[in-house]
Amino acid sequence: RAPRRSRCDAGFHHGLCRMAPDRPGALGDMGPDEFRRHGHALIDWVAAYLNESDRYPVLSRAAPGEIRGSLPEAPPEAGAPFDEIFSDFERLLLPGVTHWNHPGFFAYFAISGSGPGVLAELLSAALNVQAMLWRTSPAATELEEVALGWLRRLLGLPAAFEGVIYDTASVASLHALAAAREAAVPGVRADGLAGVAPCRVYASEHAHSSIDKAVMTLGLGQRALRRIAVDAEFRMRPDALRAAVADDRAHGRTPMAVVATVGTTSMTSVDPVAEIAAICEAERLWLHVDAAYAGAAAIVPETAYVLDGCGRADSLVVNPHKWLFTPFDLSAFYSRRMDAVRAAFALTPDYLATPEAGQVRNLMDTGLQLGRRFRALKLWVVLRYFGAAGLRARLAEHMRLARLFAGWVDGSDDFERLAPAPLSVVCFRARPRKPAGGDRDDRLDRLNAQVLEAVNASGEVFLSHTRVDGRFALRLAIGHVRTAERHVTRAWTLLQDAAARLGDGPA
Repeated sequence: RAPRRSRCDAGFHHGLCRMAPDRPGALGDMGPDEFRRHGHALIDWVAAYLNESDRYPVLSRAAPGEIRGSLPEAPPEAGAPFDEIFSDFERLLLPGVTHWNHPGFFAYFAISGSGPGVLAELLSAALNVQAMLWRTSPAATELEEVALGWLRRLLGLPAAFEGVIYDTASVASLHALAAAREAAVPGVRADGLAGVAPCRVYASEHAHSSIDKAVMTLGLGQRALRRIAVDAEFRMRPDALRAAVADDRAHGRTPMAVVATVGTTSMTSVDPVAEIAAICEAERLWLHVDAAYAGAAAIVPETAYVLDGCGRADSLVVNPHKWLFTPFDLSAFYSRRMDAVRAAFALTPDYLATPEAGQVRNLMDTGLQLGRRFRALKLWVVLRYFGAAGLRARLAEHMRLARLFAGWVDGSDDFERLAPAPLSVVCFRARPRKPAGGDRDDRLDRLNAQVLEAVNASGEVFLSHTRVDGRFALRLAIGHVRTAERHVTRAWTLLQDAAARLGDGPA
């Protein structure tokens, strides 16, 4: 159904709707005067939003289908003025937004688009660069090399690691395993996997589900992924890995690659990469390190240990869009063997051949996609604006806040922590002294699910959940650039209130 014609409300859109549109002629784009007026007003709106995003409920309260049902089924025949479009954005779409850029966002891995990063996205959109070849925009290619070089130095990785930007860690890990397949199975690019002994990829029980998707996408089959047991701190056991590789060789399978995780999704555990690297070197296996979340912690001296041994890996991924205040999406992929990545993907048709090919690197050669956005611009701007010292200080503060919250949990008679909290994520659960219905795990699971729902319904904070040793766990992740102690304190108050109220009733 078609919505009513929009009317502008006073307040948050800062005069956008009071502007008369400067409509172009029959052909052409928005005129410069109109763009300038709306652009200034939109920047005012964004500045207010970034400063006051906690005026919105962090978790959207929209019902399934509500947003879709508020929009017309058919596209408009005639164009509309921008103020009307923006009014509909506020009235119809904004209620359906879950506000990841909210300081009370503690779910998943909290991400934040910082002010300088947002401005860089605006520049990137205006330039609209397609960086497939060096000549399609030399600055995009060369700035990517420089920005990733800066980040590599901050992380303490060796100079031998060449970098390239992908959108997400899932795509980066897919490319890493494609390169590993190229190295392990000669001729796979031309002939595929027909007649090849079954390949094996190894990862811990807590490795990200994107590794499953990667082996499926690469034609290895999901059963090619062998999950390795973990220790009491949820880290991959090197002895179990060694035994699994030996077992597969004995049964005629082809061990291909190991994926170690630095900062697992649920508990942020850190696999013993140095020990895993030694096994991979002895067995001639590709070692890929998924450090999407926790890799950024290496820029803080006290937590630089998280990347111990990673210089021996064949490839590694870290996501500046997770914990380095870069607007989504930007995933930094590094490899000591980028030649293998290019061997897996490089393909140059005549219409993309260029005379400078031997003197430059073309980004299209390092992956599946041809078109590439100018993502390096926002990483460069963020690194320039905050500087290494500013990034270190902000990450250290997030880890301090996580230790503070973990201390409150440990000191409470009605809550318990379920996993170590080495960085900025805390896994815990409510466990009242006298829980309604008893102390069995299934009843505690139901209680904690109810606590989570109640806290998220407040609109002030948003937490997610996981399972730790089969138990339902609440999960608080701190990583937003504007999260302060008062936001963490408020989350703890809401959790205590909900647990006290629900713990006295039927669980």
